[in-house]
Amino acid sequence: MRDRFPLLVLGSLLLAGVLGTFLVRGAQRGGFADPLSTFRAEPDGARALYLLAQESGLPVTRNMADLRLLSGHEALVLLAVEVQDSHEEDPDQTRLASDPDAGVDDEQAPHQGFNALRAQQLEDDEVERVLAHVRAGASLVYVPWGSRENALLDELGVKLDKADVTLPMRTLVPPLPTPYTLGVERVEAKVQAYLRLPEGAVTVLEDERLGFPVAAVIPAGKGRVLVVGAPELAMNPALARADNAQFWLSALGAMGPGPYAFDEFHHGFTNERSLVDFARRYGLHFAVAQLLLGVVLWAGALKRFGRPLPPPESMRVGATDALFAMSRLYREGQHHAFAAGLISRGLTQQLAPLAGLPSHSTADAVAEGLRSRGRQDLAEGLLDVNRQSAAVQKDADLQALATSAAHLRERIHPAGTGRPRPGTP
Repeated sequence: MRDRFPLLVLGSLLLAGVLGTFLVRGAQRGGFADPLSTFRAEPDGARALYLLAQESGLPVTRNMADLRLLSGHEALVLLAVEVQDSHEEDPDQTRLASDPDAGVDDEQAPHQGFNALRAQQLEDDEVERVLAHVRAGASLVYVPWGSRENALLDELGVKLDKADVTLPMRTLVPPLPTPYTLGVERVEAKVQAYLRLPEGAVTVLEDERLGFPVAAVIPAGKGRVLVVGAPELAMNPALARADNAQFWLSALGAMGPGPYAFDEFHHGFTNERSLVDFARRYGLHFAVAQLLLGVVLWAGALKRFGRPLPPPESMRVGATDALFAMSRLYREGQHHAFAAGLISRGLTQQLAPLAGLPSHSTADAVAEGLRSRGRQDLAEGLLDVNRQSAAVQKDADLQALATSAAHLRERIHPAGTGRPRPGTP
């Protein structure tokens, strides 16, 4: 136990750290979720938008499954959902985006804690299924993070131009009255990207000073897609500014009757709990990694840390005194034959497993078993010790018997030959 103490201390500290992390995460009122997740109550979350729509009577729900299986005509809401193989075609925009690496100026949506492992990108087959869902008559609200192009925007014919990150918060206005901006005079938000729209698109919000589109509705088959280039507009504090809250209520209401499904699957939240679903989604590599970690810890627990420690002085002295006291009892009482029998019986019990016999077998049976297994030396030695024990009459005979038994024990190893002793040829 003393040798494993450092490993136990290390494991306890690791467990305490993990439990402490979960405790702190749980005390952050939704801070465990990614930015623009409807579960996140921090300033960069979208929980307020979800609750606003819910309290205003709009049918809202959270989608916690991938988008390969879509049914009905529910409107999808994708907030800062990354798309597979997104890229930046203009190197100048890449340099502009990489100058300030913080907050909403970052081109990659940040992840919180373990969400970096659980959050997934929108895959190509999911993009195709979402577009087919929209073309069949459903609606889609897409708020990309950053200004990189991706397969979803390419199919809609929308290009993104990175906004100058040094510009302050922008004032956005509707260029013409539309149902998407009913009751909206101005919107205030920090813009990440301006939109280059295809033919037939309707601009919903544009920069008041620059005149660049920031939000637009693009028709796709029988459905419509609302693209917003200002993800900060959906964050919790932004709803209290100007007509930001009214814009979302008007826009969602004009997109259709609903229900409005806010995607949380690609933020790392699922409603699956079975091992089969876990393996199907993520593979078994995480479980295998945990198993390997357990094997490594188990192997480390079997390893001795440092050289063997000698027994305490009190234990060593006490054992020596007890041995001398026992030998004196046998010697004074003339119990040489009894002591010789104990030595012979102990040696027989030790050799019995090597012969494949139980420990209570006789010396002759154990010797026969040793011969059948090719240990002739041990068989002859056992019989010799057994014969000597029957002829013990004095201390010298008992000491010679104990020496013979000790020499025989030295030969108990797979090689079949005794270890050389100092002073012997």
